[in-house]
Amino acid sequence: MTAIHLRRALLAEQWARGVAFSIDDNGLLAPVVAGPTEAIDGWVIPGMVNGHGHAFQRAMAGLAERRHPARSADSFWTWREEMYRLANHISPEDLEALAAWLYVEMLEAGYTAVAEFHYVHHQPDGRPYADPAAMSRAILRAATRTGIRLTLLPVFYAHGGFTEPLRPLQRRFAHTQVSEFSRVYEALRTERGPLVEVGFAAHSLRAVWPVELMQLCSLPGPAHIHIAEQRAEVTHCLRHHGQRPVDWLLDHVPVDDRWSLIHATHVTTEEVAKMAASGAVVGLCPTTEGNLGDGIFPLADLLEAGGRISIGSDSHITVDPREELRLLEYGQRLRTHARNVAADAAQPSTGQRLWIDAARGGGQSIGHPAGALTAGRCADLVVLDPDNPKLIGHSEATVLDAFIFSSGGASPVRDVMVGGQWVVLDGRHRDRDAIFAAYRSTVERLVKSRG
Repeated sequence: MTAIHLRRALLAEQWARGVAFSIDDNGLLAPVVAGPTEAIDGWVIPGMVNGHGHAFQRAMAGLAERRHPARSADSFWTWREEMYRLANHISPEDLEALAAWLYVEMLEAGYTAVAEFHYVHHQPDGRPYADPAAMSRAILRAATRTGIRLTLLPVFYAHGGFTEPLRPLQRRFAHTQVSEFSRVYEALRTERGPLVEVGFAAHSLRAVWPVELMQLCSLPGPAHIHIAEQRAEVTHCLRHHGQRPVDWLLDHVPVDDRWSLIHATHVTTEEVAKMAASGAVVGLCPTTEGNLGDGIFPLADLLEAGGRISIGSDSHITVDPREELRLLEYGQRLRTHARNVAADAAQPSTGQRLWIDAARGGGQSIGHPAGALTAGRCADLVVLDPDNPKLIGHSEATVLDAFIFSSGGASPVRDVMVGGQWVVLDGRHRDRDAIFAAYRSTVERLVKSRG
């Protein structure tokens, strides 16, 4: 075992000084044993979990921000057409290069774990690769190279809508039978290890029909689903099932604390209460939800009901947990015309409440004991530079507010540890330059191929 001494650390709920842990062979925090100890100066906080993302979409940032002259307006659905065009040019080698650079960016920003909601499975013509898990294995290699903690979520995606077949542009995503999907899934489960978990995702109620969803529920591991992201989805679900999406899901599927309900943007007060009671995590992606025009989730209602949240960067137009949390809170301020919406009497610091809740909920969502600094949890931590201009002069009471609610200049994230190993020192990932070179050549070719 190695041991670390944290001069100032954010534990489960509050700051503490002079905290020591050992790190065991599985990269978990443990009580201190005799031996040399590495002293860590700075503000030490639990690493943030990125609870939802599609790695290939990092290459799309900036490619869907121009209105087409033939359209009167753009929407999520027109953005989706551009996303399909990009997806159909990506090889396993491309995906590995894109994901590796994305994971470097995440680590340097303070994310220590990611849930990869992975649905680009097959060749562009829809035929499986010789290894049906080739695209998933590209994600695994990228995570291993960068040192990020990964929960891989291969996605079952079978239909184009509640009553519609898949379109040609969606054929890379398709599994027509749960039995076929399950064989690939079980093969991927053999890749699990200290830094890798494998769960599954049902893409959405429109893409996975009830009998298929119930079959998927027999699979082990974390379970994720897109739900109620767009108003049109709610309308179509009401027409087809006679219920709103979250209501239908919670009434027909055994949703519990292994589930993450991604977005859940358009929900009623009653649905919010039911989500909180289920024990599931609500996966919020504020920068993507803002970029796509999805809407604003009623966070205050969920927190008041005792619900759980994670944050994710989803389409990765932004790769920074501070921006996700800042926009999450600002959206609530715009919605309620109040300030410090996420804070309460027990936790008056808005930044601290958001970081603790999102990290802890994120750990639950990925099936790793991540998201808090305490014995038995992952040795995943972020060291904030006390000499960063944003943090100078701050105490435990305000340091996370300064960290989250200020921007510009150098990031306060100095060092990052995952599973007891330093992956970022002095703000730079250990393999940054080589990974960026591969990313650059890949993106230049992909952007050119789109025309």
